[in-house]
Amino acid sequence: MNSRTGAERYIAKRLLDPDFAAASDDARRRIDDVDRIVRSIEARRIALGLSKAELARRVGVRPEAVRRLLSGHYANPTLTTVVSLATALGLDIVAVPLVPIT
Repeated sequence: MNSRTGAERYIAKRLLDPDFAAASDDARRRIDDVDRIVRSIEARRIALGLSKAELARRVGVRPEAVRRLLSGHYANPTLTTVVSLATALGLDIVAVPLVPIT
């Protein structure tokens, strides 16, 4: 018995196309990177004992914006928002080369 949904079957078929599979992998990596940064911000907030509302006040945004971001309901935060939250928590966002320049 095939318990997959129509959408799952469609994606499975599309993933057979190497270009689609590569684009899917690239998108997954970007999403994972954003998730990792947001989880780090949330962990720091908790470690410092700050409420989401207090963090929002420190950054100058509405509390619901911080709640959505840190609860995973905001899929694509702006870099400005991420840097503002990180700075308020004493974190630094740093770009690191994935591969050395040759």
